[in-house]
Amino acid sequence: MSTASPDSLLLPALSSAKGTVRLPGSKSISNRVLLLSALSQGTTVVRDLLDSDDTRVMLAALRTLGVQWEHLADRDYRVRGVAGRFPTRDADIFVGNAGTAVRPLTAALALQGGDYRLSGVPRMHERPIGDLIDGLRQVGAQIDYLGNPGYPPLHLRGGEIDIAEPIRVRGDVSSQFLTALLMALPLVQTASGKIVIEVVGELISKPYIEITLNLLRRFGIEVEQDGWSRFILPAGRVCTPPAEIHVEGDASSASYFLAAGAIGGGPVRVEGVGHASIQGDIRFIEALNQMGANVMAGENWVEVRGVEDPSGRLRAIDLDCNHIPDAAMTLAVAALFADGTTTLRNIASWRVKETDRLAAMATELRKIGAGVEEGPDYLRVTPPVTWQEARSGIDTYDDHRMAMCFSLAAFGPLPVRINEPGCVGKTFPEYFDVFRSIARPAGT
Repeated sequence: MSTASPDSLLLPALSSAKGTVRLPGSKSISNRVLLLSALSQGTTVVRDLLDSDDTRVMLAALRTLGVQWEHLADRDYRVRGVAGRFPTRDADIFVGNAGTAVRPLTAALALQGGDYRLSGVPRMHERPIGDLIDGLRQVGAQIDYLGNPGYPPLHLRGGEIDIAEPIRVRGDVSSQFLTALLMALPLVQTASGKIVIEVVGELISKPYIEITLNLLRRFGIEVEQDGWSRFILPAGRVCTPPAEIHVEGDASSASYFLAAGAIGGGPVRVEGVGHASIQGDIRFIEALNQMGANVMAGENWVEVRGVEDPSGRLRAIDLDCNHIPDAAMTLAVAALFADGTTTLRNIASWRVKETDRLAAMATELRKIGAGVEEGPDYLRVTPPVTWQEARSGIDTYDDHRMAMCFSLAAFGPLPVRINEPGCVGKTFPEYFDVFRSIARPAGT
């Protein structure tokens, strides 16, 4: 179906999509579960862990910190907790480009009293972390920037931790700052027995905080909430792990196959995630419904068929995407197949991800003839009047989601060349093989 090299992959024009996909585990859940298991008092068997660059980075970091874990079989692991204190007190930690690793590890290590250096790939050193550092410094953590202020790499070197007042952290740049504090702070003793976090500004990506709170409950930590602006944590608590925990399928990864079903007629079914999911990106199916696709879902599966309209075109929508920040990228490419201009709003967080996704998406959509308006926190996409072939290929910016999203553009009338397709290894190394299994080239 495709021709590939290490530098590019050519997808032929596609006519339809049909089949069943078993999803890999969620990246967001996988790395949270690994860290919570490591910090726990006891042993956890983690089943269906995602096998990807980001989880390998977290596993390697935990091993460097003295956490014992073993690979059991397939995607199952056993993690032996360290009861809140890492055995290794001095270490260099490499976090690649994994936001789900660097933010919570920074918080956990800042409270350990050891001497740690955290660094990543060049793009990681452009991803902001200053608001989290400010929050940790409020309670006495000693953290130095080794490069540009506000960004990794970092030097964490102990400090006298004292939490007497509420900790304030911005919520309008990345929800991972709050997630990091929620996961790490319960380890700290306080006179009151409680720790208060106050969110400054509007909290973005709330569904990712819901994932964190849900998993904390699974590990014995109950967090009180006053809306989305104030969180009250128990202090001096070590996680009590479940004996076994399953990682559900990745809802963000599901979006590409579900969109393929909507564009290519379907039916396409994904298994491993459904209406019982704790991930916010499952609400992507609501957006597909609004666009006219035929969606059915069970507890652990979703199936999508194309629109019933004789034109076969999806309906253009105007949507606030704060609740589905990653899956909203899929909508930007699905908009190529709509009957008018689609507007995606409240997506400023795209700018501080693996790349500036707003700028990257606008640039690559224009290459294939789409009309695009890029705003500070929105994107408007008008389908091409005349499709164009991106002769230099679709650039992916070392961003797995750019590569996976633009595979859907091959449902247009022209082939699509994806540059640097290997970047999907961050979360879904087998993506293009799985995509090939459901997509049918034109003329077949």
